[in-house]
Amino acid sequence: MAKRRGQVLDGVLLLDKPVGLSSNHALQRARRAMDAAKAGHTGTLDPFATGLLVCCMGRATKISGAMLNADKSYRATVLFGQETDSGDLTGIPTQSAPEGFTGVDPEALEVVLSRFRGTISQVPPMYSALKRDGKPLYHYARQGIELEREPRTVTIHSLTLVACDGMTAELDVVCSKGTYIRTLAEDIGRALGCFAHLTALRRTQVGPFSLQGAVTLEALQASEAPAQALIAIDELPTGLMPAGRT
Repeated sequence: MAKRRGQVLDGVLLLDKPVGLSSNHALQRARRAMDAAKAGHTGTLDPFATGLLVCCMGRATKISGAMLNADKSYRATVLFGQETDSGDLTGIPTQSAPEGFTGVDPEALEVVLSRFRGTISQVPPMYSALKRDGKPLYHYARQGIELEREPRTVTIHSLTLVACDGMTAELDVVCSKGTYIRTLAEDIGRALGCFAHLTALRRTQVGPFSLQGAVTLEALQASEAPAQALIAIDELPTGLMPAGRT
């Protein structure tokens, strides 16, 4: 008996990825809920992160190239006083603030944030999908191996302090492709002399697509007509689909 491949659906699904799932697992659950034959996403979110995952069905997978180059926006929650090997709350603590650390002064934080606006250099984290000799860096990191990484130039278009209680801060970040928010949090903590890591990360924008138009996986799975959540190809923002390939 031939394996059932699902319906031929064309369009873009804006999915609000839940915490705890990899981007691919979230995509596959959405694909099954819609019974779509072909699906892909346009940029990975870490399992601990939530927010906008742009999922492309059928012919809409052709926008993937354009979306990988798109700017992205995030709301990041940073905890001061400790750095972890992964740069987030899932990792093992590696460095801590000096004894007696009682928190960060918001004014001092604002001064440090100003150093990270514009074009900056970042060293990609070991816990990343970047390849070395055909294997992702996280493969080496899980074995306790640290490799030299070349710094990369990225652009922080906007970095706004939303709130700060001394021990934690919420930051809104608008950045270019290739920016690691975990690394940004680490670098800010090091500049403050107290270390830091992410405790939450929520993606709010990818190129022209906003989280405001996204559907949760739970709502999609409960829907009687999940395909209605798709943005049709002829309704996509101008210029996303390659010319002559729709």
